[in-house]
Amino acid sequence: MTAPTAKRVPTERTHHGDTVVDEYAWLANKDDPDTIAYLKAENEHTEAATAHLAALRETIFNEIKQRTKETDLSVPARRGGYWYYTRTVEGQQYGIHCRRAVRPGEVDPPSTADGAPLDGEEVLLDGNQLAEGHDFFALGTFDVSPDGRRLAYSTDFTGDERFTLRVKDLSTGELLPDEVPDTFYGTAWSADGSTLFYLTVDDAWRPYRVWRHVVGTPATEDVIVYEETDERFWVGVTLTRSERFIAIDAHSKVTSEVRLIPAAAPSSEPRLVAPRRQGVEYSVEHHGDRLLILHNDGAEDFALAYTSADDPGPWTTLIEHQPGTRLESVDAFASHLVVSLRRDGLTGLRVLPTDGGEPYDITFPEPIYSVDLGTNPEYETSTIRLHYASLASPDSIYDFDLTTRQLVLRKQKPVLGGFDPAQYEQHREWAVADDGTRVPISLVCRVGTPRDGSAPCVLYGYGSYETSLDPWFSIPRLSLLDRGVIFAVAHVRGGGELGRRWYIEGKLLAKKNTFTDFVACARQLVKAGWTAPERLVARGGSAGGLLMGAVANLAPDAFTGIVAQVPFVDPLNSILDPSLPLTVTEWEEWGNPLESAEAYAYMKSYSPYENVSAMDYPAILAVTSLNDTRVLYHEPAKWIARLRAVAPQGTYLLKTEMEAGHGGPSGRYDAWREEAFVTAWILDRLGLAG
Repeated sequence: MTAPTAKRVPTERTHHGDTVVDEYAWLANKDDPDTIAYLKAENEHTEAATAHLAALRETIFNEIKQRTKETDLSVPARRGGYWYYTRTVEGQQYGIHCRRAVRPGEVDPPSTADGAPLDGEEVLLDGNQLAEGHDFFALGTFDVSPDGRRLAYSTDFTGDERFTLRVKDLSTGELLPDEVPDTFYGTAWSADGSTLFYLTVDDAWRPYRVWRHVVGTPATEDVIVYEETDERFWVGVTLTRSERFIAIDAHSKVTSEVRLIPAAAPSSEPRLVAPRRQGVEYSVEHHGDRLLILHNDGAEDFALAYTSADDPGPWTTLIEHQPGTRLESVDAFASHLVVSLRRDGLTGLRVLPTDGGEPYDITFPEPIYSVDLGTNPEYETSTIRLHYASLASPDSIYDFDLTTRQLVLRKQKPVLGGFDPAQYEQHREWAVADDGTRVPISLVCRVGTPRDGSAPCVLYGYGSYETSLDPWFSIPRLSLLDRGVIFAVAHVRGGGELGRRWYIEGKLLAKKNTFTDFVACARQLVKAGWTAPERLVARGGSAGGLLMGAVANLAPDAFTGIVAQVPFVDPLNSILDPSLPLTVTEWEEWGNPLESAEAYAYMKSYSPYENVSAMDYPAILAVTSLNDTRVLYHEPAKWIARLRAVAPQGTYLLKTEMEAGHGGPSGRYDAWREEAFVTAWILDRLGLAG
């Protein structure tokens, strides 16, 4: 079987006295017919090379489908006089967004045993109807006004994450003439629902403007409320849970500042809470007569303070900085505060009563788990909704009663087909990195999995942006576990699992720690008898795809296969081009190789694309999307082309979704088929495809 050969068109790049010839730079031209022809040829090759897995793919797809309750209903969340929820219907790709009026005396959320519509249901938005006639569909915002009369929503039909904003009158069901193209995620309503705030992006896909739109007026009359001129900063907009303020948040990777507009006076000028200072991050939550400030000013793992809501000034400490306990967010309710934190590699929730009672942590039984606040739109409430999961326990929705301090299970995600969590076990391993740092690994496997090196294993990693890979449950993963495959997660530096320091030690000029940590985790799994190199597949996506490309160069002998999804494998060329989406905002994460020769040399030394060499690579599957705005399709396309040219003895496949974005296919059935494709390829590499 002959793989496609990309043409070579030498293009020179010179920075800091270093000239590099890039023979595949032409693939960045999406409008070039040769580019599309090459991507299609790669798709045809990948289909032919995996044709023997077609039956297995169909089997895995059916396993996912049969384990999933296709007609289902989320746990309704109360806001004002309504219960809001989403439901799915068997055979339909997208969710249906609904609400039902709260009945007299009704306290507990309503439900139906079979996932059928609630009696008295009002359909607000049906994703299946909106998606008709389109290969891709995604919502950018879904925002009901505080009075419940209007719905703002935005749609994307290509995957490029540029949305058209519309307004629906929920009292009549009428779609209003208001329409704004090319908006970003996030909106915020004024208190009376007459005014809507939204975001637009610049040419580099950076959200930088906040606009004010009065419902019923043409978009041409909309007013720019705030514009961020520093290209390192993104802007967000939201309505506080108390519904008193519109919050405008400007943030770079290391610095932030917040402005507030009274929700009852939407024409007011934004008021600055505290001016930005380089390296200081803070967020704001409104609570009564004060603003809660979560910040890292002299507090690496963050501290909690407060200031006056009417006249913000000096910050008064509420929770002191405690090294090793990373405070991640604070949510304010009328009678209590909830702080989301992480400590010793686990997430947690701490409740602070506002009546003077002692703070306390909510406890959970499993040794490895993740917990976070769920949907809690009500400010006046005596319960909080939270989400709980582990590698072996399906997602569960609990209500925590603040009076009795009891957890009430509202719903555990159904897993059909005889699933029994007792048949699976979780473990924690620790690898030792080259510099002596201990790196945690989370594992899940079937009970009784051998520890003699014979078990197949998938090792997953990410390691950037302080994003933590907290334990999560996955129905598709069961198709691996039930075939004897171990699933392991390497909590490498660059993530946030062990606090802010863990992140700092895996970024900028310490980025290589991310890669060597992952290799150390792979070696530890072998040393501990969990698996062997010829039984180990690595997997990661986006920045985790950079990790995959880096370890392919660093330790090709450690793996039999690598899956890199929407992989950031040409980071230096991308970060050198400030016209590309995300580039300038990323300099504080990776370094600025345009200005710094040191950053340039360092990035070049680990860039997967730049360091392809004539070695024996493991088999590689790269998956990308043509309309991806975050990691452009040409990065994996160039990478695969160079691998074929420099190390032709290897097996390399490229699969491009021609009608999708960064998240891949948008419909749930399409996403399951994509996962079945990847899973079948992994099983084939592990010798389990027969």
